[in-house]
Amino acid sequence: MSTEKELASRERLSHEIEITPAFYDIDVMEIVYHGHYVRFLELARSALLAKFDYDYPRMRESGYGWPVVDMRLKYVRPATFGQVLKVRATITEWENRLRIDYLISDAATGQKVNSAHTIQVAVDMGTRAMCFVCPPVLWERLGVAP
Repeated sequence: MSTEKELASRERLSHEIEITPAFYDIDVMEIVYHGHYVRFLELARSALLAKFDYDYPRMRESGYGWPVVDMRLKYVRPATFGQVLKVRATITEWENRLRIDYLISDAATGQKVNSAHTIQVAVDMGTRAMCFVCPPVLWERLGVAP
């Protein structure tokens, strides 16, 4: 069971955007092509990181790249042309890697459409070495204790 403090922390480490699939997102089956969900996740992840002033340009300035090393998606129901979707991104791990969980739902009904997560690792841009502990700059930006 989550405490109020855990819920408040989860809310602070979350961000939600709305996306409306366009004609070019639709496949021959008249639903959103499964590969386009990756773009939806990227848009939500970028908005979430910008909330902490640690978007991709800031990452580069801090000396770290953050490649996605793992991505999992679970398709629950199809999305369709013009359907307004909410994409919620939540940072759930930051100690040794950056894990972001996603929930895509129908904006009108709240029904789950997709759930996913991505895992990113810090890479020192000078040496190209993978960091086994997230750099302090991430913790500072997120406002979490190491």
